[in-house]
Amino acid sequence: QVQVVESGGGLVQAGGSLRLSCAASGIIVSFNTMGWYRQAPGQQRELVATITSIGSTDYSDSVKGRFAISRDNAKNTVYLQMNSLKPEDTAVYYCNRPRNWFSWGQGTQVTVSS
Repeated sequence: QVQVVESGGGLVQAGGSLRLSCAASGIIVSFNTMGWYRQAPGQQRELVATITSIGSTDYSDSVKGRFAISRDNAKNTVYLQMNSLKPEDTAVYYCNRPRNWFSWGQGTQVTVSS
């Protein structure tokens, strides 16, 4: 059974940075394409970053140049480094695959104040 635990969210001022972590069990993240999603209140869940098994990364236009996805194979953990945060980045952030989703974690709340 696949389980992920997202952490690292918090309250930050606009322009600040946060690093989110997604610790996985029951799945080897380096064998899969993994992604970070976010969901703002009243909005659909949005895929913002992906990393493939060979380490290729991709980003939505809304975060390109500000966010960076990475992973630590030894820790079986995926990270999302978020810089130059904006109030519109406020959301609950989740990790999962881009398709063939496993059970969603509880997410981690990111709140960016203006």
